[in-house]
Amino acid sequence: MSEERPVRWNHNIHYHRRILDVVPDGAQTALDVGTGDGLLASELRNRVPRVTGLDLDATALDSARGRDTDVTWVQGDVMTVPLPTASFDVVASIATIHHLPDLDRALHRLAVLTAPGGVVAVVGLAQNSSPLDYAYEVAGLLQHRRLSRRHGYWEHSAPSSQPSHTYADVRRSADRVLPGARWQRMPLWRYSLVWTKPTR
Repeated sequence: MSEERPVRWNHNIHYHRRILDVVPDGAQTALDVGTGDGLLASELRNRVPRVTGLDLDATALDSARGRDTDVTWVQGDVMTVPLPTASFDVVASIATIHHLPDLDRALHRLAVLTAPGGVVAVVGLAQNSSPLDYAYEVAGLLQHRRLSRRHGYWEHSAPSSQPSHTYADVRRSADRVLPGARWQRMPLWRYSLVWTKPTR
């Protein structure tokens, strides 16, 4: 299957590469948590033989199913849906963690689903709470204007909500639950979090 970038653009699609670049060599299974319209899951399928796209919203999943039949689409809440533990070489999530109120439990759940040696890769949203956050806010606004003029802005069909936790909250939670995780604050109102599960 050839690897193609979606023609659509928005803030989440812009950071798909953050997820794709950390897919482990030889990965066989991937889970896209909060898959929405399924664009990231479809891109993961170009690299990983078996991909599951999970979302609570039936309308978004219908859109995803109509676009790609090579992905297994599952409706449910990641915190409760019965998925096999320690079975995914990649557990990815874009713009979903802020929908889950308990950060520690959410990150722990992603870690539980990840196979030893596998990767948890998150791109998320949070609230500003520091001068550095507000500097990124300004940079993001400028980048948004430039890229929107170049690509146009595609509005996804998945439900959206404002985050209740701050970037600092997310980083502290990652330090507690995913020790050694790599964290980066980014423009376009996003952060990335990458963690490799120990093999023993």
